Amino acid sequence: MNTTPVRRGDLLATVTATGTIEPEEVVDVGAQVVGIIQKFGTDPRDSLRTVDFGTAVEEKTVLALIDDSLYVARRDKASAVVEQVKAQVLQCEADLLRAEANAKQSTARHNQASRDWERAQKSFLGGTLSEQDYDAAQSTYEVTKADLAVSEAAIRQAKAALNAAQKTQAGAEADLREAQKNLDYTVIRSPVRGVIVDRRVNVGQTVVSSLNAPSLFLIAKDLRRVQIWASVNEADIGRIQVGQSVRFTVDAYPSDEFRGEVTQIRLNATMTQNVVTYTVVVTTENPTGKLLPYLTATLKFETGRRSNVLLVPNAALRWQPASGASAPPQADHGTLWVWDHKTLRKVDVRTGLTDGLCTEIVAGDIGEEQLVVVGQAAVVETGTTNPFTPNIFGGKK
Repeated sequence: MNTTPVRRGDLLATVTATGTIEPEEVVDVGAQVVGIIQKFGTDPRDSLRTVDFGTAVEEKTVLALIDDSLYVARRDKASAVVEQVKAQVLQCEADLLRAEANAKQSTARHNQASRDWERAQKSFLGGTLSEQDYDAAQSTYEVTKADLAVSEAAIRQAKAALNAAQKTQAGAEADLREAQKNLDYTVIRSPVRGVIVDRRVNVGQTVVSSLNAPSLFLIAKDLRRVQIWASVNEADIGRIQVGQSVRFTVDAYPSDEFRGEVTQIRLNATMTQNVVTYTVVVTTENPTGKLLPYLTATLKFETGRRSNVLLVPNAALRWQPASGASAPPQADHGTLWVWDHKTLRKVDVRTGLTDGLCTEIVAGDIGEEQLVVVGQAAVVETGTTNPFTPNIFGGKK
């Protein structure tokens, strides 16, 4: 019999998976205008170099400059239109002031003519005013009334012209703001503090902005904190929980073990060759920057931990004597065969956690250092040797 003693120790149950290291947040920097890449910006940490792959940038760092000659011309043209329209508005304001002044004069003349006309009517009825003077007073009154109406119409016309000129000015100023904004867009700046993961354009290349802004740079917002997108089999996903501790390694540093924490379990499962997997996001600190984006990680999700418990190899729970009847396996029960150097005894036990190699014994008539069978010793058959059989291995003849 191949046996091993029951021992007491610590057990860590895990779920194993693989994943890819991803930046916690990636910003795709594009261009909103059409033009030729004139040059790249300066590296914030080295004025002799331009930004490139791996450059650490600050917020609003200049990444690239697009040829702005066309946009400067459009801005200048829009600015000239604004100045021209402003002059028109000033002219309309002056016309309105002149019309209002003329209206005041017309009002004064009309008021005087109205009073003269009233006196003329009384004097004519009293016989002290000639018919010629009566007609003159009436004519003056009617003329000043008509002049007042013309002056009021001139005010309305001047106000309408001013209103139209002001709207034209507003439109011209909007065009100027648009032209200035497009000019500003020729300077590509980093919207965040981070590291350039990918540079997708070269100097002299023409960028064309249509429905989708062309991608120029890919910036990882902060590589001091990264994520691992792990693919977990559907059979294991029930043992994964948010907040769970995770240990992982990467091939780049095989002797180093890193730790992280489950922060998200995504529900959009994928199926590949009838195998369903879920994406589990693990977040970890990366203060030294050793964990580079897109490295492959091997993860162990800690699903349970036990200290100072009875442990047996899983092989002991699988072994059955040749003549023994095997019962249907149960999730938390098992059978051990104890060997006391003379007899073989069957022991039913209740099991707990397993790490794939050993299993915790929760209950059962089993104790520490007892020998449990893990396999059957192979029987070596012996027989007579034919002296005429050649020894191909060069042994003693």
